[in-house]
Amino acid sequence: MASSIVLYWGSGSPPCWRVQVVLEEKKLQGYRSKLLSFEKGEHKSPEVLAINPRGQLPTFKHGDIVLNESFGACLYLEDVFKSQGVQLMPDDPREKALVLQRMFESDNLTRKIGDVAHYNRDVPENERSEAGLQRLKDGLTTELKIWEGYAEKMGTESFVAGKNFTVADAVIFPVVAILFRLGVSQEKYPHLAAYYSLVKERPSIQATWPPHWKENPNKGDMLKNV
Repeated sequence: MASSIVLYWGSGSPPCWRVQVVLEEKKLQGYRSKLLSFEKGEHKSPEVLAINPRGQLPTFKHGDIVLNESFGACLYLEDVFKSQGVQLMPDDPREKALVLQRMFESDNLTRKIGDVAHYNRDVPENERSEAGLQRLKDGLTTELKIWEGYAEKMGTESFVAGKNFTVADAVIFPVVAILFRLGVSQEKYPHLAAYYSLVKERPSIQATWPPHWKENPNKGDMLKNV
């Protein structure tokens, strides 16, 4: 059954990584994995554009069903393969509500990281200002404090929405991982750091750890003052 699944993905991309984690948790390791290079523009290839006109990753197929949004792919996999592997969505309505809240809320954090990254990467030097960059970093700091508060409230040895690993963790962990890779201080956000350490050792995370991170474990410093 896994052989009918195809995932086009890029190394280190949180949207791609979360789908990979769900595939691992649902015991679908036999899927067809197609690693593409962002640097070489392979995500804009005719093969990808034929099923994803936006030319973005991940691009996900199950038979003739196509899903190109990572949240949708994660929820689809849990729904279609609910009885297989780890149950990633609780049955209890209250618990399910928190999983969905944290899952979709995480998009705020992703956007704040993207704002800073875009400014550093794409804004011409003559159009930049320290004040403009600092405003974006301040926005990310405010968002990070919210997530640090969530992690503190959940307590040690807890996942993001309770005692069990859920689809919310599959979605959020890659974002937390990239924050620390880009220089966010674990000392400044100790509860998020504890969550990171807990989830990092999970087999599904280790099995899908970005290949280029393994080759180059050196962290960046773009977010060191956030």
